[in-house]
Amino acid sequence: MFRNPAINIYSHDVMRLVRFYERLGFRERFRTPKDGTPVHVEVTLDGFTIGIAAVDAAAADHGLRPDLGGRPVEIVLWTDDTDRDYARLTADGAPSLSQPHDFLVNLRLAWVADPDGNPIQLAQRSDRGQSAG
Repeated sequence: MFRNPAINIYSHDVMRLVRFYERLGFRERFRTPKDGTPVHVEVTLDGFTIGIAAVDAAAADHGLRPDLGGRPVEIVLWTDDTDRDYARLTADGAPSLSQPHDFLVNLRLAWVADPDGNPIQLAQRSDRGQSAG
């Protein structure tokens, strides 16, 4: 049976991504090796874990050949204020992929990229379109 889902992101600079995700509120919960330059660090926020793994280690240790040219995954962060968080992240240097906008009946969405270009969706539920009652 599956449990504890997580996502791994490959990077040429593990600690750069760790620092980025820590600024979003993620906290480190695992790293290897414990001393020296890590080849894998896991950060967690609200029960969600992102593993950040060195591309070179994935190739050397596991025979993988991660293609960092494509972006087949995206991280979704739910927020109370998409516009505020989008403004903060882009002011801190995160590239904008899509400015805040309304979507469907009750969503406010925006996208930024992390330092390696991985898309991060900022999602907010709104009461727009909801009937009072």
